[in-house]
Amino acid sequence: MASIGTSLSRLRTLYELFEKRLRADSGRTARRPVGPSRLQELTNFGSNPGNLRMYVYVPDGVGPSPPLVVALHGCTQTAASYDQGTGWSDLADRLGLVLVFPEQQAANNPKNCFTWFLPGDTARDGGEALSIRQMIAKAIEEFGVDRSRIFVSGLSAGGAMASVMLATYPEIFAGGAIIAGLPYGSASTVQEAFEAMFNERAPSSRALGDVVRAASNHRGPWPKISVWHGMADTVVRPSNADHIVRQWLDVQKLPERPSGEERIGRHTRRVWKDATGDTRLEAYSIAGMAHGVPLATAGADSCGLAGPFFLEAGISSTVLLARSWGLDTATARKRSPQIQPSVDREPATPALLPALALDSAPRDALRAQKNDGYSTGWADPGTVIEAAFKAAGLPVPGRTGGRMIDPAAIISAALKAAGL
Repeated sequence: MASIGTSLSRLRTLYELFEKRLRADSGRTARRPVGPSRLQELTNFGSNPGNLRMYVYVPDGVGPSPPLVVALHGCTQTAASYDQGTGWSDLADRLGLVLVFPEQQAANNPKNCFTWFLPGDTARDGGEALSIRQMIAKAIEEFGVDRSRIFVSGLSAGGAMASVMLATYPEIFAGGAIIAGLPYGSASTVQEAFEAMFNERAPSSRALGDVVRAASNHRGPWPKISVWHGMADTVVRPSNADHIVRQWLDVQKLPERPSGEERIGRHTRRVWKDATGDTRLEAYSIAGMAHGVPLATAGADSCGLAGPFFLEAGISSTVLLARSWGLDTATARKRSPQIQPSVDREPATPALLPALALDSAPRDALRAQKNDGYSTGWADPGTVIEAAFKAAGLPVPGRTGGRMIDPAAIISAALKAAGL
C-alpha cells in the first residue's frame, strides 16, 4: 500500500504542476472571441477507431491536384480555434491548399487532447493514428489531393500527434512540423507522459531512431522535419526539442552538427542538409516565447490571430512552413501575391540545437465499450479505475480482457477520493 500511496502522490503532484503551468501560459495573452468557423465537417471517412471528428477547408475554385496540410490542435482547443489562431485557412485562400483539421472530442478527453503516447492510439493502423490516416484518404478521394504533397503540423498534444503520424505513416508525408511537441515513443503511460513533459531525460539518438524505424516497414525516403519551440515555455521541459531533432537525425542518418544557422530577428533557425544539399531538417528556437504557436500579426508575413497559445513573436510558423514546403510557389494562384521573403536574417556560425518543449496534457485514451466481453459493473476494478481517470481528465491506461495493461494504473482507483 505504501508504494501505491507514493505513486498516487507523485501522479497528483505531476497533474497539479501541469494544470498550474497550463493556466499560467494561457493567461499570458488576452482571450479573443472565436468567430464563425470557416470549416466544414465531413463524416463517414472510415471506421474511425479513434472516435475523432474531421473538419476540412477547401478554398473556392481550388485547382487540380492541390497539396494537403493536416493541422492538429493542442489541448483545450478545437479545430476552429486552431484554424483561426494559426491562420491556415487564410493562407489556403492565397495558395490554393486543402486543409484537414482532425478534432478531439470531449467524450474522449475533457481537455480535448489528442492521445500522443498510449500504444492503442499511436501504432500504425490503430486508434487515433488510423482515424487521421483515414481522413487523409477521404481528402484524397474527395478533393483530388496530390499524394506527393501531403504535410502535417500540430501544436502541443497536436505536435506530439504529428510526431506519431510522421513515424507511423512516413510514406504518406512529404514533410511535417512539430510545434512544442514531443518525440515519437517518449511515453506509453500517464506517468511516463508527465515525466517526459517535465523532467530532463537523456535518451540516446539510436534509441530514439529505433522507435521510429520500428513503427513501420518504411525505410526511406523520409519526410522533411521542421521543429519549433518557444524558449520561455514553462509548460514542459524545453529539452524535448533536442530529442525530436536527434530522433530524426538518426533516422535520416544526418550528422549532429547542423549544416548552418541563421538569425531571424531575435530567433534562431538551424538546418541540416543531406549530401545533395537538400534541407532535410530545420529547427526554430523562438526567443522569449512561452508555450504556443509563433505568429507575426503585422508586416508581409502577417498571418493568424493572437490569443492564448497563439503568440505574437514577429515570426509566423504558418507562413514559413508553407514557404519551406514549397507551397508558396508551386501552388500559388496567379491572382494572389506570393509570400514575401523574410527579412532581418543574419548568418551565424553552425551550432548544435538548443532544446524544445511541449504542453500536451495526457488523455483518456481508451473509450468505454459495451458488450465487449468483460464485466462493466462495480465488480470490475478496471471500470472503477477508468471512471476515476475520466473524472480527472487523465488518460485511461489500456486494458485487455478485463486486466489493466499498466500495473501502475491500480493507483488511479483512488484518484476521485484524492480530488484528481
